[in-house]
Amino acid sequence: MNEHYYSANTVKNRYSLRVYSLLLFIVVAMLVYLGYIFHLQITKGGEYKNRARQVSSRSIPIPAQRGEIFDRNHDTPMVINVDSFAVNMIPGELTNEQMDSVAQRLSTLLGMGKDDILAKVPAQYRNLYQPVEIKSGVDFDIITRIAEHIEDYPGVSWQGKPIRSYQDSNSSAHILGHVGGITTEELQVMYNQGYAINSVIGKSGIEKQYDQLLRGKDGRRYNVVDVYGRQVGSGKMREVPPENGKNLVLTIDRRIQKLAEQALGQRTGTALVMKPASGEILAMVSYPWYNPNDFYTDKAFQAYRGYALDEQHPFLNRTIQSSYAPASTFKVIMSTAALEEEAIDPQKEIVCRGYIWVGNRKFNCHEPKGHGPVNLSEALAESCNVYFYTLGLNYLGIDFIANYAKRFGYGEYTGIDLPGEVKGTVPTPIWKEQTYGSAWVGGDTVNTSIGQGYLSVTPVQMANMAAMVTNEGTVYKPHLLKKVEDPVSGQTIKTIEPEILRTSSIRKETFKTVQQNMRGVITDGTAEVVITTEAVKVAGKTGTGDVGLEESWDAWFVAYGPYDAPPEEQVVVVTMVEAANDWEWWAVRAANIIFQGIFADQNYDEAIESLNWGWLHNDRRE
Repeated sequence: MNEHYYSANTVKNRYSLRVYSLLLFIVVAMLVYLGYIFHLQITKGGEYKNRARQVSSRSIPIPAQRGEIFDRNHDTPMVINVDSFAVNMIPGELTNEQMDSVAQRLSTLLGMGKDDILAKVPAQYRNLYQPVEIKSGVDFDIITRIAEHIEDYPGVSWQGKPIRSYQDSNSSAHILGHVGGITTEELQVMYNQGYAINSVIGKSGIEKQYDQLLRGKDGRRYNVVDVYGRQVGSGKMREVPPENGKNLVLTIDRRIQKLAEQALGQRTGTALVMKPASGEILAMVSYPWYNPNDFYTDKAFQAYRGYALDEQHPFLNRTIQSSYAPASTFKVIMSTAALEEEAIDPQKEIVCRGYIWVGNRKFNCHEPKGHGPVNLSEALAESCNVYFYTLGLNYLGIDFIANYAKRFGYGEYTGIDLPGEVKGTVPTPIWKEQTYGSAWVGGDTVNTSIGQGYLSVTPVQMANMAAMVTNEGTVYKPHLLKKVEDPVSGQTIKTIEPEILRTSSIRKETFKTVQQNMRGVITDGTAEVVITTEAVKVAGKTGTGDVGLEESWDAWFVAYGPYDAPPEEQVVVVTMVEAANDWEWWAVRAANIIFQGIFADQNYDEAIESLNWGWLHNDRRE
């Protein structure tokens, strides 16, 4: 009996233990569960609430206005924003049949093919209740027609999306540039800078260089949607207003820009006007140019393709993106080196017979009969090749020539605030060995001495060369931005101060002699018969670049004026006409018009009348 009793009691105890264990497990599980709920609702409640809001919230961007761009006179904008609209479609609100029908109606209004519209809404978008942009740059009249018959356009909406309008659409194109939609490649690079898939960014010129200042910050319009993206609730949507971009004031003077544009005419080349005392660019012309307004029309793709395939390369800003042999303008640097190094007595005469022999090769002067005996100043005035051949080969040598070229900034970037600058080439024996695998020879030194051979410079570098001469050793970084302004208050946010790019230890006496010799080019030399303006005294140097084609040369002229004024009152003018044009030595003539217009306060027509050049009115290339 006792055995039976102990057995029953054991079973009972085991049963009780299981019950208690189960109860304990349930209690522990509930405590864990309650703890987890507490963690979710209290500890993490705020975080998950924010996530829920984000998941259920959708936003539509409110485009910011890009800043306007003005010239230095700050009167009429060079670039403005024009009211325009983007047409959107909400695919989730349409059946496939409706989508097809709406696309057909929109194709007529928007000037797009039906298939092009449907391609904007691929299959994976068909169930979304988010607006998909079909076309931007739509006129208000089109929006009005859609609104008047909105029952025929279910799922269609629109929003304001201003576009750029370039008021000066000729030679200013290379200065101002243009904007466009961001590409996938650009987005990968700039994603962390606040750009998004629908961002509009600067593609060239000032628009690209100062995109961060001009673009502003888009606003947002928020609304609550369900899991399919459909708006729910009837409450007022929350908005974060956009911040408009900053306005820019450039150093460009529109009057001088127009004058330089007309003076160059329709000749492939460039014209540049700069203040040597600050580096401010007053005018920058590169022909041919393009019209950036063409990129905001229905035929934008065709226009862009046409420009891109043009053999004259209108997208190329020749002032900073092309380098050329400086030709005889380089003799200014040769003269500086000779004087500073005291390599030759400046009064020593070298006889020019029209040529010299270097080894078994004959090098000619531009004057077949020769200039006879000439000293340094006479050689610069008459641009005697034989004198500078001899100077480079027998008195200076390539090492000194290259050193002085670099001291003037050749072969280096100027740092101008435009994208795409090239730096040209200053050849040396080491450079030639590394580039061509061949040794430097006497003929290379002779060619370099007159600015030919491998030597190449940009027009903006040429302007800096003249600035160093007139500033007697100081060069300021060339720049186009003058100041940044708040678009609302108009207050100046930042003013660009002149920045010294380089200084030289060359003696001021050397520069003064070079200045006198450059003045001699105008009064007694190669430019005497062309620089006829009486409005200002000019000092400068001509250049004729050999491009290897018969009767075809690049024509250069680099000058400054007034010759007898301090740098603060002077301007540097550089003109260059490529050999692609009919030879007419036009660079010097264009500079003559520019100097006359600037210092007589005349426009192009008034300037040519004052110069008695009325025959230019019949020139088809004006």
